[in-house]
Amino acid sequence: MTIMPKLPEKTIERLSQYRRALLICLGKNKQYIFSHELAGMLHLTPVQVRRDIMLIGYSGTLRQGYEIREMIALIGKIIDSEEGLKVAVIGLGNLGRAMISYFNGKRTKLSIVAAFDINQEKVNRVYAGVPCYHIDMLSKIIRSENIPIAIMTVPGDEAAKVTESLVLAGIKGILNYTPTPVNVPANTYLQEYDMITSLEKIAYFVKQGNREEHI
Repeated sequence: MTIMPKLPEKTIERLSQYRRALLICLGKNKQYIFSHELAGMLHLTPVQVRRDIMLIGYSGTLRQGYEIREMIALIGKIIDSEEGLKVAVIGLGNLGRAMISYFNGKRTKLSIVAAFDINQEKVNRVYAGVPCYHIDMLSKIIRSENIPIAIMTVPGDEAAKVTESLVLAGIKGILNYTPTPVNVPANTYLQEYDMITSLEKIAYFVKQGNREEHI
């Protein structure tokens, strides 16, 4: 059995995007797709798409392109865990609740199974099928439920303390949606998403576009 080398982070991100686009195509009864079609759907170059697909050891045909079902299955083998992985949401404000509602059911191999908050009015309630526990129960529930991934949507000034608690509880992957950067040990994977930075990036390019219109 050939062991695939560790793929770059950006490649993994694009593979997830490819699968989402391929599932849309499959839903329209499309069976094959060319690299330029997939690239067009995701605003990428065909060269980038072909490079990523070559990295995962898949090839299509000149006449038909890539077989969609085969590609979806292969990407699943690369990204997904066979037994599935459990996820916890830390912080049940508007964003945390929206994450639970949107995420559940989107990926069969990832499931949000627990939420945590400090607000007693939110504790011991169920949101979209997900029970909410007091933050004091974090370590106990994460260990008993064998949860390896956490989505953090707490206030920024709580981010460092919550991150430390998550690492001590055994969490191996954290998606940080707070505006505060955090530090984790080398054996914990961290992905940070700052909505303000993303909006400022968009605003910059909008400003540049407006400037060009007036030249």
